Amino acid sequence: MTELRVHQSGWQATIQDSGRSGYFQQGLSQGGAMDEHAYSWANKVLGNVAGAACIEILLGNFEAEIGADTTIVVTGADIPVTLNGDEVENWCSHRARRGDVIRFGQARSGLWAYLGVAGGWKTPVQFGSRSVVVREQLGGLDGGPLKKGDRLSFEQMPEQPLHCVPWVHRPNYNSPLAVKVIPGYQYEQFSLLARRTFETSDFEVTNDINRMGFKLSGPAVAANAQKLASEGIAYGAVQIPPDGQPIILLKDRQTIGGYPKIGCVSSLDCARLSQRSPGTHVIFEFCDVDRIQAERRVFDRFFNVSQWVDDERQIAWP
Repeated sequence: MTELRVHQSGWQATIQDSGRSGYFQQGLSQGGAMDEHAYSWANKVLGNVAGAACIEILLGNFEAEIGADTTIVVTGADIPVTLNGDEVENWCSHRARRGDVIRFGQARSGLWAYLGVAGGWKTPVQFGSRSVVVREQLGGLDGGPLKKGDRLSFEQMPEQPLHCVPWVHRPNYNSPLAVKVIPGYQYEQFSLLARRTFETSDFEVTNDINRMGFKLSGPAVAANAQKLASEGIAYGAVQIPPDGQPIILLKDRQTIGGYPKIGCVSSLDCARLSQRSPGTHVIFEFCDVDRIQAERRVFDRFFNVSQWVDDERQIAWP
């Protein structure tokens, strides 16, 4: 087992995988990579198993030294990345040698970048996951973000073919976003006017965003009941607090809450939303469960069965 040594941790860097499931009733948050799309591509490019752990880096300014020859990749936010001072292309895998230093600049678009290594980062598994949830001091090396001097273990793997994510699969994090919402069982507690306001208005991502959730601003969406008995909260739940400004709850959300919920954002749209910076325009679209499930099945099947072909920059799936 070899190590990566952190020289500079940046705004926030944590170990994340696909998250922990089955422990919500014990009060443990799900955790896991904020952007499933970028995270899944990091492991796909490296040939890792689907749930291998990556380093999730917020906005950049991260630096580390690689302790052994390996293969790495950076996906997600558009951040300039150098290896020993030479800029490398994001969304592509690269050979890294012992003693190489990887540096992240400042994000130009998007919020979260993923640094993957062949075989995944080998931090301790807690409750079925390596994911860090800072509020619960769970996962990673000590339950918190990475800090200067931390050492992350990884295995030396056989040399892997180098791959690049095709351009058609690389997102534009600056574009406005249409978010699909499944009406929830409290949907009827919102008046027809409130529902129409929610679905036809233009909202903006505010500065009040983190791994727990994103708060948006726009015309007030009023619920008939201002507060309800606390209950379990699903990933993507759209809470409407008394000020009428929607809050979309994400990976590190609290396990219970009492604000009315007009619906639930699809998991893949939660991932897309997680990369939007403050000021980004967002609109909502009510849709049915069948459409959301079909989109999710296509996403999962693509990453499960697609294969690299031709010049290792093309990918095909049956």
